[in-house]
Order: sequence, then C-alpha cells, then structure tokens
Amino acid sequence: MAKGDPGVTTTRGRRAAPRAKRTAATAGGDPELVQLLTPAGERIESAFGPDGTEYRADFTDEEYRGLYRDLVLVRKLDAEATALQRQGELGLWASLLGQEAAQVGSGRALRRQDMAFPTYREHGVLYCRGIDPIMPLGLFRGVDQGGWDPNEFKFNMYTIVIGAQTLHATGYAMGVHMDGKTGGDDGEAVIAYFGDGATSQGDVNEAFVWASVFNAPLVFFCQNNQYAISEPLERQTRVPLYQRARGFGFPGVRVDGNDVLASYAVTRHALDNARHGQGPSLIEAYTYRMGAHTTSDDPTRYRIASEVEAWQAKDPIARMKTFLEKQKIADAAFFAEVDEQARAESVHLRERVLAMPDPEPVTMFDHVYPHGSPELDEQRAQFSRYLESFEGSAH
Repeated sequence: MAKGDPGVTTTRGRRAAPRAKRTAATAGGDPELVQLLTPAGERIESAFGPDGTEYRADFTDEEYRGLYRDLVLVRKLDAEATALQRQGELGLWASLLGQEAAQVGSGRALRRQDMAFPTYREHGVLYCRGIDPIMPLGLFRGVDQGGWDPNEFKFNMYTIVIGAQTLHATGYAMGVHMDGKTGGDDGEAVIAYFGDGATSQGDVNEAFVWASVFNAPLVFFCQNNQYAISEPLERQTRVPLYQRARGFGFPGVRVDGNDVLASYAVTRHALDNARHGQGPSLIEAYTYRMGAHTTSDDPTRYRIASEVEAWQAKDPIARMKTFLEKQKIADAAFFAEVDEQARAESVHLRERVLAMPDPEPVTMFDHVYPHGSPELDEQRAQFSRYLESFEGSAH
C-alpha cells in the first residue's frame, strides 16, 4: 500500500437505526467489538460502536491488496528480527506476531501531519510511517540509539519505560492544541500506543487526566494482547479496558484488533475527531500476542497451548487472504509475488544487520549534550584511560 493517505473515509457521528445496526454480534462475535472482517473472511458493510457511531472502510481493490502486502511484509521482517536475536545478532527483540492488523490498520489511518508515540513493539506502525525497518534493529543490536528523525517521519523514538510515552504524547498534543493546529480537516492529531499492562501504570492514568482536562487532540491506542508479560488481563482490570475512558470524561471503543479494516476505520474516526477539536479518545484493540513478550520471555510458563490455538484461528493475515480469495480480488500469482517480496526483503534486512559496524565504545559520549560539558569531557577521558589499560594485556 502506498505510504500516504489511502483516501478511505469513515462516517463520523451517525446514530444507528435499530433495524440497520450491525455489530460483531451479528457475525457470532462479541457485541462490544467493532468488526468489519470476520475470522472467516466475511466482509461486514458497517459496524457500530457503543455510542452509536457507524464505522465503515471502503477501499479499492488495489488498496485491499496493499493492506495484505503490508501485513505479510511486516510479519516476515519481524520474524527475521526474532531469528537474528536467537542467533546472537540482536540483544533483544519484542515481536509483534499476531498484532499486525492493529498496527497496520492504525498506522495507515494516520494522516501525514499526525504524530505517533510508540512503545518498543510498534514495528508495523514504523513501517507504515515510511521508516527504514533497519532502524530499530540498530537499536536492539546496540550499535546506535535508533537513528530516525521523529520530526521528519512524525514518529517518536521507541520508549522502553512502560507507559511513559503517553505523557510525552499528551504534552505534545497539548502543544498542538495551544498552537491552534486543530479545528479543521487539515488539523493535527496525536496517537499514543501502549499495552494492556500499561493501563495499570500511573503515567497512563495521569495522561488520561491531563488529556481530558485540556481537551488534547490525542488518541490513546491500547493493544490489548491479553498479557502484561506473564500477567493475564483479569489481573489488570475487572471491566473491559475501553470502558475506563468514561471515568476520565472521554469516549472509548473496543475494536477487533485482528481486523485490519476495522482497526483502520475506528482509528481514522478517532483521529479525525481529535483534529477537529473534539478531544481525546481511547481505542482498545482486542488482539493476542502469539509469541513471547520479548525474546527473554517463555510464554509456555503462564499460558496453555489450546489458548494459542484458539487465537490462531483468528489470524489477521489468514482472514485477509480468505477475503481477497472469496471476493476474487487477488489470485495465486499475487500471493506468491507477495511471499517472494517478503522473503527477499527479509534476506536483505539480515544482510544489512550483519554488515553493521560495531561502534567504538567511547562514542557513547558523543550525543549526550549538543555542545558537550566539562563533566562529560572528564568522564570520556576516564573511560578512554580505562580502555587503554587493556592494550597489550591478555584480556
């Protein structure tokens, strides 16, 4: 899919007529879940949120194929990064396996002027923002600090501290509002990504308060992948996460996070509301982490195989492929071409990672301050003397 606005619209603020109302319940799913594409690949024309808002996404055939291509490429690149870590080429990796639809759908819903604040797992959103996928691998290989320009790509640096990015996003969004950059179709909006476990963090709840009180143009996008590392969702909340927004004074909605179409439609609607000055909202993307929390985690210690198998039947890529086949939008030649492109790009990514030069240890001091400092100069000198003490030794 082209790395720009796909030109897909959603219906904003329309109330549902009872006989026309279609939710996931009509497809045998959760009545609280906004869904436009069922696990069986059946297309739902429109769905309604808890407040009666109608959601739809009308793509061209080319755009449908583009979304599928995005999903496959993002998964393959992520799998390559996991393999690199297992082979000792990366220090750590946080896989997005199973969450591709939530990330690609929301990432493509962003307009060019919108700003995103990720965690450390939003590789799919990063891809949709046009950032070279090599960038986060340099960070996890330990050869740089993650080299993209947040202002150029409108995508902030990865944040390891759980929930901290929601405060950064809130401050940025408040600035957008104070600068008068909201109120029209060309207004700016901000999105903050976080997981279900982060909703228990004070930073996230403080961000909710500030965003609500100051009417910040901000979408809180929670990828509820069912586990905060090893803690299941029921240890985080007694009510659906999207309902928490009500207590802070802004709307919330739960979307099928394995449905790329619904993820797009709900996110585009929320962002457009924010850019028009209607304040913050919370999206709970109900999805599942198919793999480990990170490559240092063993999920078999806290969840059972049958649970994973049940969610595999809801795989975001499989349902999109089934839809394309049923609607005769794509054929076997297209799927083979996408698979080959994904293979080639993953091989190229691996080659580039292995070719990364190891930095000199002393370069860690280079970009701490823009103009240096006496204290930093002294630390650099001490560290240099320490390194030199090993020259000619057996170490």
